[in-house]
Amino acid sequence: MPSNEHHKWLKKRDWPAVRDVMRDPAVAVDLLVRKYKERDEHGRLPHHWMAVKAQTHTHTLAYVGVESIVLNPEALTTRDNKGETPIDIASRSGACAEIIGLLSHTPEEANSLEWKGVVRLYAPVAYWMTEMGGWIQSRSYADCHKFIDEHDDELVREVLKYMNSGLLLLVAQQSQVYSDSLVFLALRMIHRNPLSLSVKRATWPAGANLLGFAQSYKACQEIINVLVLTPKYISSTPFPTLLLQSLPTKHHEIYGTYNTACTFIKHMKYDKAELTEVEAVLKPVRKCDVCSSLGAKPCARCKRTFYCSAECQKLAWKKHKKTCKAPTTPPATEVELRTLHKGISLLNMCIQRSGAGDGPTSVVLGFLLPGPAY
Repeated sequence: MPSNEHHKWLKKRDWPAVRDVMRDPAVAVDLLVRKYKERDEHGRLPHHWMAVKAQTHTHTLAYVGVESIVLNPEALTTRDNKGETPIDIASRSGACAEIIGLLSHTPEEANSLEWKGVVRLYAPVAYWMTEMGGWIQSRSYADCHKFIDEHDDELVREVLKYMNSGLLLLVAQQSQVYSDSLVFLALRMIHRNPLSLSVKRATWPAGANLLGFAQSYKACQEIINVLVLTPKYISSTPFPTLLLQSLPTKHHEIYGTYNTACTFIKHMKYDKAELTEVEAVLKPVRKCDVCSSLGAKPCARCKRTFYCSAECQKLAWKKHKKTCKAPTTPPATEVELRTLHKGISLLNMCIQRSGAGDGPTSVVLGFLLPGPAY
């Protein structure tokens, strides 16, 4: 029986070559189906050779495995000339756990899961890259932010690095129209994967880089300003500083509060119970200076002594009037507490919003999304 190029690529572990053909819109699906039903001289389908060579897991291998099964689910139970199915070979040759799990399905199970179910289970990086790519193309940046907020940082980084940082390339390609949320997204992407700024492609002319790619697509100036940064600068610069430098002046007060609040609660878990405890520290319950009753209000003039009622204030006035003076400027500690409390309140509001995420970046995101100002 004749062999095809997929057999050869899989024997060489050239997973990227297989993936690129599978993703190429110019290649007809019917042709790929025929390729994945074609046996070689050993009676083996491409699936058998993938099982032979799949000892080391990569995200590209996982994607190739999923696509192979989608193209020909019956291959899961197809035997070669030695009577072995792909799962028999994978188990014998010590294939990685992801391929073992994938090949353990029956054709009926694979069909019931469909492409989306199989790829999400066994190639999550490829799945989320596809999702993110669709959101970027449709300018649904809020969905991209939500993915970053709600998923483990390791998964997010792998998605951003996959296919030579292809998502940042897509941002550069789709960024002719400026929006705050788009620039914020680009900053979050390069902050998690600074090396994406130095990405190059073999198909680009000599010396071409990501910045040149963006310029050729007439990306907006704000994105150009982000892409001109270097991995070294990104790695050594606090993220709030990047926000202040890259986004409009109208947001600077917000980011100042965001920065202060994040510094204060960076080791917390942003749940409402803990936020309540923090608010108690920032706004402690005051006691009356005369009778020690709780819930006292400050003296209207000096703001430093507290009373529960007008009667207690009158009783204390003879002594208090000697030191009661209107403050010229608020003490630094009070200014800091008010700023921190504002940040905590913003966090609390964002956390209570549906789909707002669970990290401090939700504060910024809340201002970039359409909706009422806080």
